Amino acid sequence: MTTNRKFVALQKGVRPPRLNKIPNGGLCLSTFIILSKPNNPRMVPMGHINENAQWDHIGALDKERIKRHSKRWMLPSSHLLLGEDPRSAATRILKEQLGLRKQRVEGPQVFSEVYGPLKHWDLEFVYLGARRTLPRSNAWRELRFVDLKHTKTEEIARFHEDILRHVGLWR
Repeated sequence: MTTNRKFVALQKGVRPPRLNKIPNGGLCLSTFIILSKPNNPRMVPMGHINENAQWDHIGALDKERIKRHSKRWMLPSSHLLLGEDPRSAATRILKEQLGLRKQRVEGPQVFSEVYGPLKHWDLEFVYLGARRTLPRSNAWRELRFVDLKHTKTEEIARFHEDILRHVGLWR
């Protein structure tokens, strides 16, 4: 018996392509960096976006999203580039958003979420590490360790509290 199921498989060179349907709400593959303070894992680097930085290039954000999210805390993160693996995306984020070329991170921890009326699907690759201090970065208007114990959900951009919840750092 032949199945009538439509499995999703993205394979270069396979004909016909096995990607039969993209979710109506879209599909995003993203990498997130969480560098907790060694003595307090609930102190994590988050930033307010520098609206003059090239977020379309370093984080896949268009001008409207930059403006919408610039007043709230955001984790260092980005969509994957076409053909980029999650570890390379983590290295790119560390370099481009944080100015770090030699930062040890572990992972990824992988999570999936489906939300909204159009059933948008996120596949999230989260890398964890530790850091005592933060460098200065032009990507952020302000970048600092945020105490998650004293931060409200409405202060966090782009549903990044979900990412923090996945790794056990959010209530």
